[in-house]
Amino acid sequence: MKFIKWLLALVVTLILLVTVYLTVFFDPNDFKPEIVDAVKKQTGRELVIADDLSWTFFPVIGINLGGVSLSNPEGFTPKAMLEVNKAVAEVALMPLFRQQIEIAELSLDGATINLVTRKNGTSSFDGLSGDNSKKAATPAAETSSNAKLNDINIGGISITNTQINMIDEAKKQTQVFTLKSFTLGEFALEQFAPIAFEFSATMPDMTVSSEGKGELKLSRDFTQLVVNGLKIDTVVEGESIPNKKLETSISLATQIALDKQQLSVDIAQLSAASITAAGKVGVNYATKIPQINADFQVGDIDLDTLLPKTETAAATEQAPAASTPAVEPDLSALKQLDVKLKLTVKSIKVANLSTQNWLMDVGIKNGVLDLTKLNADLYQGKLLVSAQVDARQAVASYQFDKKVTGVQIRPLLKDAADVDLLAGTANFDVKGKGRSLIPEQLKKNLLANGHFDINDGALYGVNIPQMIRSAQAKLKGDLSPETKEERKTDFSSLTGSFSLDNGVATNPDLAMSSPLLRLAGKGTANLLTEALDYRLTTSLVNSLKGQGGSDKDALAGIDIPLAITGTFQKPEYALDTKALLNNQLKEETDKAKEKLKDSLLKKLGGF
Repeated sequence: MKFIKWLLALVVTLILLVTVYLTVFFDPNDFKPEIVDAVKKQTGRELVIADDLSWTFFPVIGINLGGVSLSNPEGFTPKAMLEVNKAVAEVALMPLFRQQIEIAELSLDGATINLVTRKNGTSSFDGLSGDNSKKAATPAAETSSNAKLNDINIGGISITNTQINMIDEAKKQTQVFTLKSFTLGEFALEQFAPIAFEFSATMPDMTVSSEGKGELKLSRDFTQLVVNGLKIDTVVEGESIPNKKLETSISLATQIALDKQQLSVDIAQLSAASITAAGKVGVNYATKIPQINADFQVGDIDLDTLLPKTETAAATEQAPAASTPAVEPDLSALKQLDVKLKLTVKSIKVANLSTQNWLMDVGIKNGVLDLTKLNADLYQGKLLVSAQVDARQAVASYQFDKKVTGVQIRPLLKDAADVDLLAGTANFDVKGKGRSLIPEQLKKNLLANGHFDINDGALYGVNIPQMIRSAQAKLKGDLSPETKEERKTDFSSLTGSFSLDNGVATNPDLAMSSPLLRLAGKGTANLLTEALDYRLTTSLVNSLKGQGGSDKDALAGIDIPLAITGTFQKPEYALDTKALLNNQLKEETDKAKEKLKDSLLKKLGGF
């Protein structure tokens, strides 16, 4: 027992002697000029330590400093790049002898960082890495790699009132990022420690505020970092934000394999405005281009609610015509991506168009975006799309294959374009390719071929039987007012093929069948001007009985010409009465010829 007492007394005496020595003979302020001079030689910057440095001793050894500032390069405004109000670092003394680090406290308060980019391109970072930086880093790296620690314990880390000002003199913009607080609770290897932060940012067009909390754990061999129960709530406000305000919330867990440079994120819940989602993300950042795999499940998406219609329409009406030519979108960033994404969405509504049960597979690699599959339910039918965008050249190229089956075409056209033109069950397929993503060039350069058929439908805006009756009556000299009937022509099938070149869709074989009519024709639809130019030929199958006609119409079997002009929004239908009269006269002439022929044959047979 006496030996132990004497040993403890000896240890305490040694600590006291070290404390006295450091206090009396080793004043840290004596090194301030050397530190300032070293920084000046290394970076060319002025380091100022205004407050006196002070020691803390047993049971912890540490240092307190304040009033620290590091200047920006000469001529910059503000003059200071870094200002620190107060910093404290305290380490437990005794565990150091056991190769253990116990940090009692690490705190930083009132730090301000001014990062300036000038008009000539120079910035606050210029000159910070001196000529000897690489040489000095090598031995430090070797020392750290050889050092072995048995344990690390941190009583707590606190960073408060830290502000970063990013100043761009060329754009005359200042962005302010404020870390109001960051705290790490009591931390030890292989144990979870609580973390929390509060952050805000002010930018020219928006403000952001965010706060979060969770817990993290670091493995003893420093190869695994785990973050659990991290919940982050963010509010973004600004004129460019949908409805000027967007609130988001995310709950996730993350695992990082530091040795393999791999990261996995499990997102339990993600919400933004009225949109909710969940999913997983995996990242391998050991490769030159990080590999990203993501799988998300998303609920209902109503994009229309995020865009104020009245303000958007007003802005569109008041917007002046663009005077500068459109330029190709810069898709060079796709070359730096290696992404695979699987996405399911319960429903999407955009521009009043509703779709359900989306299933999408997308890949991006080497500057090529592959939409290998996109399936969705569309107005009681199915949508199936595959597509590719090649951004390896300055002007992107693309190709696609699209199929629509069993879709109710009338509500689709009404919702998508407010056009009441067709009804029926539609099937549609088209394959195409082109270059350029500028809207006008996209229409001009697109080459496509397709086919469509619509069954058990109706053509709205025109009543062909009524037009024929009216024309028939006028041919007979009846100029009485037309009876008002619904402007609709029913049909059993409407089919055709089409090609698209230089912005013009050409349909050479339009055919429509109904119990009363047969319609055939051809024409064009200009996607650039939205102009329609169709010439159709209609013929009565037998009679218009049941459609207001007699048992045997005089026009039965006669080809009746019909023209469709105008635009997509306002199609115009007209009956070519002159051609109709010529056709009828020809029919009557042919009948007269037949009668005359029969009469002559009878007379000749009488001899």
